Amino acid sequence: MRAGGYDCDVVVVGGGIVGLSTAYAITRASPGTRVMVLEKENGPARHQTGRNSGVIHSGIYYRPGSLKARFAARGGAELVEFCAEHGIDHAVTGKLIVATERDELPRLHALVQRGRENGLTVRELGPTQISEYEPEVRGLAAIHVATTGVCDFVGVARRLAQDSGAEIRYGARAAYVDRRPDLGVAVRTDDGTVVRARVLVNCAGLHCDEIARLTGDEPQVRIIPFRGEYFTLARPDLVRGLVYPVPDPAFPFLGVHLTRGIDGSVHVGPNAVPALAREGYDWRTVRPRDLYSSLSWPGSWHLARHHWRYGTGEISRSVSRSVFTRSVRRLLPAVTADDLIPSPAGVRAQAVLRDGTLVDDFLIQEGPRTVHVLNAPSPAATASLPIGREVADRALKALAAG
Repeated sequence: MRAGGYDCDVVVVGGGIVGLSTAYAITRASPGTRVMVLEKENGPARHQTGRNSGVIHSGIYYRPGSLKARFAARGGAELVEFCAEHGIDHAVTGKLIVATERDELPRLHALVQRGRENGLTVRELGPTQISEYEPEVRGLAAIHVATTGVCDFVGVARRLAQDSGAEIRYGARAAYVDRRPDLGVAVRTDDGTVVRARVLVNCAGLHCDEIARLTGDEPQVRIIPFRGEYFTLARPDLVRGLVYPVPDPAFPFLGVHLTRGIDGSVHVGPNAVPALAREGYDWRTVRPRDLYSSLSWPGSWHLARHHWRYGTGEISRSVSRSVFTRSVRRLLPAVTADDLIPSPAGVRAQAVLRDGTLVDDFLIQEGPRTVHVLNAPSPAATASLPIGREVADRALKALAAG
């Protein structure tokens, strides 16, 4: 027990890139503030942070004025500087967004306008110019966004942990929370250890709604897990950089894309399907409690009714390599089923409202002595430094008020 009966001033639940960035930002904004991070795994960034395509996003897709739009461009530039300063692998490659069908052209032109509204330099390309960037890619038109890149997000998370000045406890799953607005917050971990803090920050990702309810706050959303399935391209020479399809604005996923990583390999994906567990990285992993949580939420059924056609296509690509290959061939005609080598999947923590609405922006809610990050989808890793400052600012205000 430390002075005043508290083990720390702020306890952060979750050791992914957002939680670690928050701890890092708190200690920089308020030196001397005692921060502790509780992470249930034996190291940082084991879930969403460490299981994605590693892309530093530009912010072209996001609604002007949204937190995503505000944080993505700023966060991407800061992240590149952070990586350069600390010797973390990264590259600014630029990317193509390619229209392969005529009905995609209006959406592509709308992206040009949106990108410019978000302060980005966007170059419009015809078929010949596409070939100059990507000789094997085919399309009717495309746009080039120069500020997109790739980096080692796990390396970033480790450096944030190292430099945060926080006490980080791995293998510490938050099992119970006792919040008393007049006194503070006590978190009991699986091994019976109790951590007492003045303020709790919830950055628990796939479990953030559960942690919010443990504190006594009602998040009004449910995390519905979607698995993103990836392949590695056996012939990486087919792709030079990053190639994306034109996204469907009715659904929050970007579609199957091609990403050359910092190690030179090319990832293909993700395919997005409902996961049968919050950490369900394959069809064999089923957790009844998680499945019940998804199926008992009215928003899941509203979502299924509204997007059943899209969902059916995603599932068909998941169970059939040939169907998945056909979707890739729209962008990259030379690819064959034999070129696709299964790779580790990721799971996205998608917040869904009771009426089935997919929460599209970052969602941060506050309660007495609590700050909850309830939706931090892509580009959360890209925007982790400004998101961390935003959450840290709210935590420090709660600390001052208490």
